[in-house]
Order: sequence, then structure tokens, then C-alpha cells
Amino acid sequence: MATDYYMTAELCLLAGKIIMQNGGETYRVEDTMKRIAEACGFPDSQCFVTPTGIIFAISGANPITRLVGISARSTDLNKVTLVNELSRRISEGEWSAAEALVRLKEIERARGAYPGWLQVASAAIASGCFLIMFRGGWNDFGPALLAGGIGFALLISLQRLVPIRFFAEFLASMMIGSLSILFVRTGIGQELDLMIISSVMPLVPGLLITNAVRDLMAGHLVSGLSKGAEAMLTASAIGAGIAVTLSVLN
Repeated sequence: MATDYYMTAELCLLAGKIIMQNGGETYRVEDTMKRIAEACGFPDSQCFVTPTGIIFAISGANPITRLVGISARSTDLNKVTLVNELSRRISEGEWSAAEALVRLKEIERARGAYPGWLQVASAAIASGCFLIMFRGGWNDFGPALLAGGIGFALLISLQRLVPIRFFAEFLASMMIGSLSILFVRTGIGQELDLMIISSVMPLVPGLLITNAVRDLMAGHLVSGLSKGAEAMLTASAIGAGIAVTLSVLN
């Protein structure tokens, strides 16, 4: 049963926006939007997706074209999973467009699946485990854990205060480098290089790099190149923060 043009466009755009904002791939956004539109009675929909905006069009008796901008992006794969599950229910006829739109707005407003303290604790443990994986000594496990956790906590705090993402990553990496040097000079830690490398690993844009490669392989050149450039800038900010710290303090 065909649904209202405007409601369908709003539903598809909101679903695509949530997926793109929370770490989804470009092809996943397009596939989800087209499946929802087809389930609502519009099989001839078209969409153009970039990391900063989505254009969606429906042809027919009352053609409509809509655009939504994407200004902030983060990683919350739980929201991506929820949208995918919702799109499957729409395709199977379990949910109407109106019900799905209400549910999508709830997903968009929902806070992250994991609280900040848990993210910091996970980053700290990951930093310590990376140190062991890089064949570091167990006596450096604690310092790496602290440096990684404090650096990631600073990153989360700065991202809420500073709109420039790369500036937050630059300062977080400087904090990690400073703490690592402090631990080595006080005798708490020994291997400075391994401590720094393992502590900055939670800051590395691994998902962004993966999505950039997958988008390029799928033929989404604009999205792939833009995501790759963003990942390169993030990596440069991390490297610059460590380089400045080592130049000044070491």
C-alpha cells in the first residue's frame, strides 16, 4: 500500500541519516533507504549519499526531492543495528511508515549505548592489552592502561566542548605522550615507545579507514575519498600531538 510521499521521504532520510552519523557504510545507507521506500510503495526511488549530506528523490504522480545535511559523525553501531532491524520489519510489513517514523525519532534522540565511564575503562584495558600484544613487559601494563584511559577521557570531554574534532584528538595525544614520558622519568614505566603506541591505539580511526576502503571498492568514490581524507587528518592530528610532546619534553 502506497504511503504519503512526504512521510516516506522523511522516513528514508532519517534512517539514512542515523546510519551515516553513527559509522555505517555508504552502500548500507543507500540499500536501507531503497528497501524502506520500496516497502512503502515507491520502488523507483533514488538517493545520493555523502558523509555530509543525503539527497533522496521519489518519482511518480507527485515527485519529490529532499535533502538532509549531516554535520556531526561518531561511532555507535548499536544505532545502526536498530535501524537495520527496523527496516527489515518495515519490509516484512510488521510496521507502518508512521510507526517506524516515531521509532526512528526515538533512536535518534537516544543516548549512546555505553556510558562514558565504560568507554574510558574499555579504552584503558585495550591500551594495556595492546602493549602486551606489542611484546611489552607487564611492568608497563599499568602505565599504558592509565595513559590510554586518561587520554581517551580527555578526548570525550573535549569533543563535547570543542567543535573542531581534530583539535581534541591533537590534545588527547599530547596528554598521552606527556603521561608516558612522566611515567618513564619517574621509573614507573620503561618502554616509552611501546607505551605511547599502545595508548594511542583507541584514538586511531580504524572504522573510518575500513569504511573508506569498502566505499571505494563498492564504487562510492566521493564518500570513499572524503572518509579517507578524514581518517588521514585524524591520524595526522594524533601523530602531530605525539611529535610535539616528544620535541618539547623529551
